[in-house]
Amino acid sequence: MNRIDRLTGMILLLQSQRVITAEQVAAHFEISVRTVYRDLAALSEAGVPIAAEAGVGYSLMRGYHMPPVMFTEDEAAALFMSAEVTGPVADDSLRESLKSALLKVRSVLPQEKNDYLVRLRDRVGIAPRNSSADIRRESLMPIQGAVVRRKCLEIRYNTANRGAISLRVIEPLGLVFYAQNWHLIGWCRMRQEMRNFRLDRIAEWLVLDESFEDRLDFSVKEFLRESIECSDLTPATVAVDVAVLERFRAEMQGTAVAEKILADGRVSLELLSFSLPWLAQWLLGFGNRVEALEPRELREHVREAAHGVSALYSRDFVNLCTPADIGLSVGGV
Repeated sequence: MNRIDRLTGMILLLQSQRVITAEQVAAHFEISVRTVYRDLAALSEAGVPIAAEAGVGYSLMRGYHMPPVMFTEDEAAALFMSAEVTGPVADDSLRESLKSALLKVRSVLPQEKNDYLVRLRDRVGIAPRNSSADIRRESLMPIQGAVVRRKCLEIRYNTANRGAISLRVIEPLGLVFYAQNWHLIGWCRMRQEMRNFRLDRIAEWLVLDESFEDRLDFSVKEFLRESIECSDLTPATVAVDVAVLERFRAEMQGTAVAEKILADGRVSLELLSFSLPWLAQWLLGFGNRVEALEPRELREHVREAAHGVSALYSRDFVNLCTPADIGLSVGGV
């Protein structure tokens, strides 16, 4: 990025934040703090009203706004690609908002850049993922709004997907997407504890007028980390052929915690699995392209499952072969 583009971007960054530190600006543009100081001084000399408060950070004087900035071809394409990638994990409410936002972006683009996006749209596709993350209701954006505005939610929740519907009032604190599902993290007043609710198991929801106090000491990331550590998950290590590595990562149901390249070119992945027997059955789908390394119990599960598959098809082979065929085979050995 050249300096002119960076200075323009720095104004936009300041415009989007109430207060921001030099360190945060440096991290955003991947430059040194000293360079940030020089750039801020240059903007001030050019007449941009930047306010600085020691120990707090920098901000633009209230009322100052840059005129509308035209998107570059790459920026417009990046927004389009982001919408395409987000589509498979979005519900109707998010898809409609994305469509509306992109329409506004395209309305300010010159015709040649619009033509570029049309050609890009016709040549880009994202395959839908077969998962239960399809939230067939317009819930994502309203629930996201309740999280930001600190509004209580009343939900009818299908606990563990067993069909037992319970009515709960939740103080929503965060939304996260993991294990191919959207999850609502919030304080459950019925259980009087922090809980994790899958959005596809919320049968009905209602945003209440009641507000709740912000829990400043709560961190969604910390909650998820502790949940993983406290879960009954078993560590396992597998070696994956690079030819199927992308598919393995995309379909993986467990939680990956580490990976490294082995001497033979394969990639070693350390996973946290909720069930070794289930993991063994899933690994068989990759044939000899994936090997279970640890624990020994996992290797035994894979071996038993493979023997079971082999026995199933061996019966067909024996039934199809004539005694003469079997004799010839044995004699040949």
